[in-house]
Amino acid sequence: MKWSDEAESAMARVPFFVRKRVRKRVEEEAARQGASVVILQHVHDCKKGYLNHMEREVRGFQVEACFGPSGCPHRASGAESMADQLEAMLQGKDLRSFLLRVVKGTLKLHHELRISVSDCPNGCSRPQIADVGLLGACRPRITDVPCTRCGTCVETCREEAIQLDGERGPVVDGARCLLCGQCVRTCPEGTLVEGMKGFRIQVGGKLGRHPRLGCELAGMYSPEEALRIVERCVDHHMLHCRHGERLGEVLSRAPLKL
Repeated sequence: MKWSDEAESAMARVPFFVRKRVRKRVEEEAARQGASVVILQHVHDCKKGYLNHMEREVRGFQVEACFGPSGCPHRASGAESMADQLEAMLQGKDLRSFLLRVVKGTLKLHHELRISVSDCPNGCSRPQIADVGLLGACRPRITDVPCTRCGTCVETCREEAIQLDGERGPVVDGARCLLCGQCVRTCPEGTLVEGMKGFRIQVGGKLGRHPRLGCELAGMYSPEEALRIVERCVDHHMLHCRHGERLGEVLSRAPLKL
């Protein structure tokens, strides 16, 4: 559905973590009114209903993903359906019913558990401030193909994690490497190729009055391992959450060994 400039401008001011949901509701409201173009009044009508009936909008969780699967050149993970798999897993947990039991008073959107998937370390979907954030990762692998010492990999790496050794060719510093995979894409000879692909994982991030970045788990994980870890975090949250607090607060009180 087409949007007027005024409606698009108003939508840009909606908090990012509910923007996709609100946009869908606005289009539904416009369609209900028989409109083919979303105008500013549709946004205002939807906002009024949203604020007056926020509790019914609370699903219990949010899954936010970047545009990586649409063809982003920075994509590292290669996991096509991670967001869909997370959505299905979380649906089965019935987090809304859980929140209705533990939250005193009216449910609000900030009570929802937030999972973010970003297909590269750029983190466009803000995984650092989600309850659980996944960042796409690709570990470079050095092959036996002779290195021509063109230096392209060194120039490409923004973390300065690659050096050229006189005899061995490229040497990757694991402490600096963010597993973005860009060096692999620029190597013209195939000396550097894709190794394991998966995700880095951060847990416990949040905004609010006491914001905090998520703490990163050591290593990288296959898509299957990442899905299991997210589910363990969700189960732990449901077991120890008292009044609807975020996962980071739960983990500070009841640590989880992963």
